[in-house]
Amino acid sequence: MTFLKYDLHTHTTASDGSLSPVELFELADEHDIKILAITDHDSVTGVKQVIELQQQKKLKADIKIIPGAELTCLLNNQILHVVALNVDIDNPLLTKHLLELHALRIERAEKISLKLQKCKLPDLMPYVLDKVKDGQIGRPHFAKVLCDLGFVANEAAAFKKYLGAGKSANVKVQWPELEEVLAVIKNAGGIAVLAHPTKYKLTMSKLRKVIAAFAELGGNGIEISYPGVTREQQKILKYEADRHQLLVSAGSDFHTPANTWIELGRYPELPCEMPHVLKQCFDRKVEITA
Repeated sequence: MTFLKYDLHTHTTASDGSLSPVELFELADEHDIKILAITDHDSVTGVKQVIELQQQKKLKADIKIIPGAELTCLLNNQILHVVALNVDIDNPLLTKHLLELHALRIERAEKISLKLQKCKLPDLMPYVLDKVKDGQIGRPHFAKVLCDLGFVANEAAAFKKYLGAGKSANVKVQWPELEEVLAVIKNAGGIAVLAHPTKYKLTMSKLRKVIAAFAELGGNGIEISYPGVTREQQKILKYEADRHQLLVSAGSDFHTPANTWIELGRYPELPCEMPHVLKQCFDRKVEITA
């Protein structure tokens, strides 16, 4: 039996992370991580780069890469994030879906830029696009630019003043419905995991309904171990996972080393007796550790 350290929820510069895919891979090696899922927001560009470099034997560390993405969707107008694990990154339906999400993000970014200009700020799109490069554009990129140019003290202040819900430059997006996203993941041969369920700021009663709907529509698993989740919340999530026969997953939701309270491969201990998504990811039997 092999005991493996893993992280099943991470981000790179292909979305809103600060490390390139290769830098994330190298950091995972430093942290002795043996299984790494690269799950950029609505993108597989980063994980594809790492897999190609591995195939070319240009990366030395022996790390099993799980191809994935964190897909944005709606359930009854509630924004949810679904981590797709072990997907075929060349699947035609997934490729089409990601291209549509990219177009949605560009459209929203242009609207955000216009709203910021109405707040007597300059056109930030050139700065934002320069920061995004080939990644997926999102509000965090605007927050970073606002901070870099000195319009706000920090990125949190950018959301509080301009970009957060109900603020002057917030733009709602008609994200695809959860049912559609689950169908795309299934078509690509992946495992659909509800990401960080306690971070949606829902009452526990509403969250239970979300988890029930997620399972009923064909979701496969749920994150129950991630930074910020409490022991009491984890107990409730464990109960809901058992109740709806969902696999369990764990990950740091790592974005940047600058957030010192979130470390790659570090999250609360996961109950070892529960059915784990990694059991579905590998053909061979493995033992896993947090």
